[in-house]
Amino acid sequence: MSAPVPLLPPPAERLTVWGRLRDRVRGDPEWNRLVSWLSPLLLTALAALLRLANLGHPRTLAFDETYYVKDAWSLWTLGYEGTWGDGANEQFLTGDDGALGTEGSFIVHPPLGKWIIALGMGAFGPGNSAAWRLPVALIGAATVLLVYLVAKELTRSVVAASVAGLLLAVDGLSIVMSRIGLLDGILTFFVLLGFLFVLLDRRRSIPLVEAPAATEEQTLWGRIVWRRPWVIAAGIALGAATAVKWSGLYALAGLGLYLVVTDALARRRAGVAYWPMDAVARQGVVSFLLLVPAAFVTYLASWTGWLVTAGGYDRQTDANPFVALWNFHQAIYAFHIGLGSGHPYASPAWQWPLLIRPTAVWVGGDQSCGTDHCMSVISTVPNPLIWYGGVAAAVYLLYRFVRGLVERRPRPWTYGVPLVGLAVTYAPWLLYPERTIFQFYTVVMMPYLCLALVLALRDMAGRREDPLPRRQAGERTVAVFLIAVVLVSAFFYPVWTGMSVPYEFWLIHNWLPTWI
Repeated sequence: MSAPVPLLPPPAERLTVWGRLRDRVRGDPEWNRLVSWLSPLLLTALAALLRLANLGHPRTLAFDETYYVKDAWSLWTLGYEGTWGDGANEQFLTGDDGALGTEGSFIVHPPLGKWIIALGMGAFGPGNSAAWRLPVALIGAATVLLVYLVAKELTRSVVAASVAGLLLAVDGLSIVMSRIGLLDGILTFFVLLGFLFVLLDRRRSIPLVEAPAATEEQTLWGRIVWRRPWVIAAGIALGAATAVKWSGLYALAGLGLYLVVTDALARRRAGVAYWPMDAVARQGVVSFLLLVPAAFVTYLASWTGWLVTAGGYDRQTDANPFVALWNFHQAIYAFHIGLGSGHPYASPAWQWPLLIRPTAVWVGGDQSCGTDHCMSVISTVPNPLIWYGGVAAAVYLLYRFVRGLVERRPRPWTYGVPLVGLAVTYAPWLLYPERTIFQFYTVVMMPYLCLALVLALRDMAGRREDPLPRRQAGERTVAVFLIAVVLVSAFFYPVWTGMSVPYEFWLIHNWLPTWI
């Protein structure tokens, strides 16, 4: 027999308009199921539209595409990165790879990201600019779906997850780095995928650890959980991230530490006597064996082309190919720690929160905008409302997290999760103040800034038990902010996609003098 339907709706003083709509959707299983499926699909479709529209423009090798795209085609044809002769860029744009030689070229990033870029050219040919950007654009759209899933895992709310997906879908930095054949958008995807897998493991393994002890020994040392497939999946994802750029190692180390800390706290809640040692020396060893070898094998597999061929750079330095690969890695490491050449768009990490120096990855010019002075620019400036709002939200979450720990509140870790993401994607760059690095590296941070902003907006909107005027004011404020975010994204979209616009129109997009 079905449950009786209430004769009267909840009192009006307890629910806002949004609250009544939310309860109606929750109360109808079919509507709830439809919204749960439709929302992420629509967000992913929106992200794909913004990233795929006119993807072939500009029809040139923009910024570091001159390295990664040609290296990608070299991998596709030779199995390793070869050298390119004079005039290679111009020939390559016509589909002519005659300037590619068989001598190995010194490269500074692992192969996986370039293999992914090569998939588009393998399908549609090397002279097609849309082809080498297509895999990156699809991964960028998939990243929006991932941030939705992560937010849903954190909040158990379709609304909060949808807002997080919307923020990333319309953010300019994420759009630009999905429309250009660079590695950072691919890195973002794999780091976030590893993050999602770790959260899924938390949902599965923490209840096992906190379950009542079955033996006296478990009250002293706790349970050791070996069956953790999501940790292995996280290792594979983070190994793939490292196989795109070595900065994926920071995410691997940071999330490994997160596993140990959350395991320790779960053991403390379960009343395990030796919970710190138990989490580090027993479960920590198991987690390491599940996480790190999977990452290492994935990373090593990305070098298969270099290992099974003979022409790669440094390939012949030792008869043992793995020793030769180690020698090559030493050379790459020496390059990275010594990288300090000047660049007009260089931006040290301390500048990133202030958004001082975004990168113009392409600047062109024509007279197709209807005036005498036109500009065509692809700038990696994020949506300023999302960026500065996300930074402010991260500070707020840090305050709430520390306060929650001090006051022993039940859910401070909800606020801590985006902070972990920001820590592993931002803090390590502060250790290299002399290196030539760029603001667009922060695309890896954007999902966690969006998550932080969503949690802050949810608090701003108010809780169900708050007085009606408080919740009405909060929800209206959030709605106005989101509308403003969408309008700002529409305003900036021409300078994210290289549209030809009047020079004065371009100038009003430079909100800080350092953006020019």
